[in-house]
Amino acid sequence: MKGTVYLVGAGPGAADLLTVRAARLLGEADVVFHDALIAEEVLRLAPRARKIAVGKRSGRHSTAQHFINKRLADAARTHQVVVRLKGGDPMLFGRAYEEVAYLGARGIRVEVVPGVTAALAASADLAISLTRRGAARSVAFVTPRVGKGERESRWVASVLAADTAAIYMGAGELEAIAAALIGAGKPADTPVAMVEDASLPGSTVQFATLADLPRLATRGGPTLILLGEVYREALAQAGAQRLRDRLTTSQML
Repeated sequence: MKGTVYLVGAGPGAADLLTVRAARLLGEADVVFHDALIAEEVLRLAPRARKIAVGKRSGRHSTAQHFINKRLADAARTHQVVVRLKGGDPMLFGRAYEEVAYLGARGIRVEVVPGVTAALAASADLAISLTRRGAARSVAFVTPRVGKGERESRWVASVLAADTAAIYMGAGELEAIAAALIGAGKPADTPVAMVEDASLPGSTVQFATLADLPRLATRGGPTLILLGEVYREALAQAGAQRLRDRLTTSQML
């Protein structure tokens, strides 16, 4: 028997943001290979499947990609519906190419089911569009992270060329990100929004300028950095609110 491997986007975290197709396939799945940060609520949509964690997390033990590839192929030879559940969208920073190429070379059928990527979920939380007529007509999705042995990333040039940028997997490199962009000519007062756990009830949002980005802190959840002039008004409002809070506190004292 030879089954199909479905690369399914789990979205940013909230289970009700999965597509109808994703939910259906999880219900039909014989086995689910899932990333590290997939919510339990999402995994419960696959009640009959064997669930195998194969996620990667920066700075922690993770499953090697070549081993994941082999396990997917082996599973497809004994199961009809194999789901590879990936955070966000499989085709954006999800290493989907490697899995598709490996399985395709072995004659195993692969289908991709898109998911909501973090930049779209964060924009929904903020209620601020990544684009704006007359002000922001281009968006760059980038990551400063580079795997061992891979060529150097040109993420800085991409950010400089776009009106709005979404920086993935950069929470542990805030100082380096700010220094690289400012050093390349990005204005230090560029508005920044940092969203953690987008789409989830505990989602947090912080606004700052690019120069102040290193002062922000996270709780360790999935974090996205957004920057561009579309966040200028929200940055001003956040600053005004902080001032009001300080004045209120001083009056109470």
